Amino acid sequence: ELCDNLRMTTIPQNAFQGMNNESLTLKLYKNGFEDIHSHAFNGTKLNQLILKDNKNLRWIHNDALRGATGPDVLDISSTALESLPSYGLEAIQVLNATSSYSLKRLPPLDKFSSLLEAVLTYPSHCCAFRNLGTEKQNSLLSIFDNFSKECESTMRKSTNEIFYRDDSYNTSLWSADKNTYLFTTDEETSPYSYSAIFDDSEMTDFDFEYDFCQPKILTCTPEPDAFNPCEDILGYSFLRVLIWFINILAIAGNFTVLLVLITSHYKLTVPRFLMCNLSFADFCMGLYLLLIASVDAQTSGQYYNHAIDWQTGSGCSTAGFFTVFASELSVYTLTVITIERWHTITYAMQLDRKLRLRHAVPIMLGGWVFSILIALLPLVGVSSYMKVSICLPMDIETGLSQAYILLILVLNVVAFIVICACYIKIYIAVQNPELVAANKDTKVAKRMAVLIFTDFTCMAPISFFAISAAFKVPLITVTNSKILLVLFYPVNSCANPFLYAIFTKAFRRDFFLLMSKLGCCKSRAELYRMNYFSAYTSNCKNGSSATGPSKSSQTLLLLSALEK
Repeated sequence: ELCDNLRMTTIPQNAFQGMNNESLTLKLYKNGFEDIHSHAFNGTKLNQLILKDNKNLRWIHNDALRGATGPDVLDISSTALESLPSYGLEAIQVLNATSSYSLKRLPPLDKFSSLLEAVLTYPSHCCAFRNLGTEKQNSLLSIFDNFSKECESTMRKSTNEIFYRDDSYNTSLWSADKNTYLFTTDEETSPYSYSAIFDDSEMTDFDFEYDFCQPKILTCTPEPDAFNPCEDILGYSFLRVLIWFINILAIAGNFTVLLVLITSHYKLTVPRFLMCNLSFADFCMGLYLLLIASVDAQTSGQYYNHAIDWQTGSGCSTAGFFTVFASELSVYTLTVITIERWHTITYAMQLDRKLRLRHAVPIMLGGWVFSILIALLPLVGVSSYMKVSICLPMDIETGLSQAYILLILVLNVVAFIVICACYIKIYIAVQNPELVAANKDTKVAKRMAVLIFTDFTCMAPISFFAISAAFKVPLITVTNSKILLVLFYPVNSCANPFLYAIFTKAFRRDFFLLMSKLGCCKSRAELYRMNYFSAYTSNCKNGSSATGPSKSSQTLLLLSALEK
């Protein structure tokens, strides 16, 4: 036992060689160790190696246990170790690594061939051992499937003959007498001989020291919780494919809209300005999905070894900021666009009440400030992006965090109600047969129905399940919520560039004019120039001959407002 010696900063080579030939329990806790050198335990037979509470211990050489036998028990709790040695882990049956917050990655699992109990810091690491334990158990069950009677006979033996319990670690480790096998290889001395059950080829692959009819199941704590189940970031294989299609569509569509609107030589109007803001917000949502998809592809099958670095690192915080900022700015801008369309139609003939760019800029500036503040709050302790692998603010442990989530959800619901109300009023306005022809009325109604449906598809499922979860009555698991994340959450980001820009005549005109500058689609661009000039000339003639606002001019304004 060597403890409370802060002056000892290292364990050199052969530090314990020649002490004795018996099994040792080395208790080296609460010292000033910073590193352990190669062959530090050379020549020893280790039963337990206790390194706990060495706060400065950051490094163990990969060959530190080379030349030693064991240990059966390794305790590195409350240390600053960032990795375990790659050699000498095969004999470990109990691993204690509680409060080892720097140990974020584990060695290859095949190194822990004898492990029976692990007490770790992070739940995600237990996912690795859960899979390992399942593989071992399935292997044993497949071997014993045809020999249940022999196992039942062995199970009738007394408990103290089968188990030995180490009280200090509260786990079943080995049979009471390590030199006495519950099964023997001599058929004449035991009715429960191995050769009676296994072929010679099967017997060569196993260590018969343990009782196979009482297979030891690996136990690991802390167990993964509902927020971090044992799965990859996206969970389902089909989501791994869909998310790439969706994020590429969102990024490509919104980038195209931004490029065309910014490079257009036409005057920057209020609708164009609002559309630029909407496209940027939806572009950020595409970046979030791209980031999640990329990390999922890189960590597939081994997320347990990357979970801590990802969820506690800058990557997840960046992804979380992007998605909350993009979501709130997108909803805010959609609401402003809808109100602007309603205002334009309602006050079509009152030019003094027309919304100007000088009005739209401060309105959108307020939306940017609001969205940035909402996205920053989880970074300063109000909820958290680290709770789940998809980096959404799902932490509702405190009242403030719960209020934060509810505020976002309620605002989104209110925004959807405002959008629906405005489009209903727009529909009522354009339904007047004196203003719009019947076929135009039907076209407008269908267009507004599509806009409302996409908003509803995006907001309704997310809001419903999120509100129930905010009140701590979750109706779906985190695993199933990832389906909502991929299939419903980004619906608006994919649909908005098409519904609000790409499908409109004004955008197609700007697009072909831009392509003509690059040497493509010159004939189509010229056609759009001629149509625009003809429409402009016709409007000027009508305006000079009219003494007041005619029904045709009202109709033109109404339809142009819906086309923007």
